[in-house]
Formats: sequence, C-alpha cells, structure tokens
Amino acid sequence: MNTTDSLLRLPEVLAIIPVSRATWYAGIKTGRFPAQVKLGLRIAAWRRSDIESLLSSLNTHSGMLK
Repeated sequence: MNTTDSLLRLPEVLAIIPVSRATWYAGIKTGRFPAQVKLGLRIAAWRRSDIESLLSSLNTHSGMLK
C-alpha cells in the first residue's frame, strides 16, 4: 500500500461505484472488484488507489456495471 494511499469504508466506495452491497461483495468473490483490507475483526476498508484503478478500468470498458 502506498504511504499516501487513503482507505475508504464501504459507504464511500458505494458512493463512487454505484452498486448494491450484495453486488459489491459478489464482485469481490468473483475477482471483479478489489478485496478489502481488514482493519479489525469487524472493520474493513478499501484502498483508494484500488477503487480509482477499478473506476478507470470501468470507464475504459463502459457499461460494465450494467
């Protein structure tokens, strides 16, 4: 992880990538979306750089979220 990379919680991720929680977690399971970073037993976050990379690839392949 880049030292300047920030972490996003799920509501922030879903505000950027407009899918449901169920779709997001299914996408993680299939490798379509990046896996979370576990911060504790019940706390997870995603690297901003991973989300930006995903967003960039989705913009390149428009319509992928549909």
